[in-house]
Amino acid sequence: MVTAEAARNVVGIIGNVISFGLFLSPCPTFYRILKNKSVEEFKVDPYLAMVLNCIFWVIYGLPFVRPDSILVVTINGTGLVIELIYLCIFFSYASNKGRKKVIYWLCGEITFIVAVSLVFLLVFHDHRRRILAFGIICDVFNIVMYNSPLTIMKKVITTRSVEYMPFYLSLANFLNGCVWTAYALIDELDIFILISNSLGAISGAAQLILYGCYFRSTPRDEKVTEPKASQIQLSVSDGPDRV
Repeated sequence: MVTAEAARNVVGIIGNVISFGLFLSPCPTFYRILKNKSVEEFKVDPYLAMVLNCIFWVIYGLPFVRPDSILVVTINGTGLVIELIYLCIFFSYASNKGRKKVIYWLCGEITFIVAVSLVFLLVFHDHRRRILAFGIICDVFNIVMYNSPLTIMKKVITTRSVEYMPFYLSLANFLNGCVWTAYALIDELDIFILISNSLGAISGAAQLILYGCYFRSTPRDEKVTEPKASQIQLSVSDGPDRV
């Protein structure tokens, strides 16, 4: 007979695999940057946001905050490494202005993370309060990332075209949200993983429904052999990072 703990671990491993795929979804963007040796019109903002999100989820899953959350730490630690690789590639081919932005934002994020962590750890001395404090801030960043593709939904409805809607990102968001919602419900309820990921699953479902509604009405240009920059610019997400 499968125990609740074993089932939770299995679901968590599946969630890690899906989240890993979500972290890899910007690979076409960075392949293009490497190939053209230029960042063109691509934006670094999503990857800077992911670094911040992954670090907070790693802290949330550490024993001194939330014990027995190794699967949260592993996927977000992996995601953090991947996002830092993306930033290194971007930094290598960006203009001086773009490089300064990366440096300033990373310095600001590190300062913010250290300040918030020190305050929370010094003020809250028990696990319950630390989980509450870090859980709230993790949920805020996770919800923002899950909803990043929603910014183009108005354009999809207006143009009746899904040309600029990242289908695989929306699909990964939906699957990721569903799996981590299940993980949060099994055995020991984790309200913070539950809130952001259940909202992520709903958001992903809405995006997929919209994609299905306007897929047939999307104009096709058979002469186009390379995707446009805006098509492969993915505003990622995981948390377990995406949770």
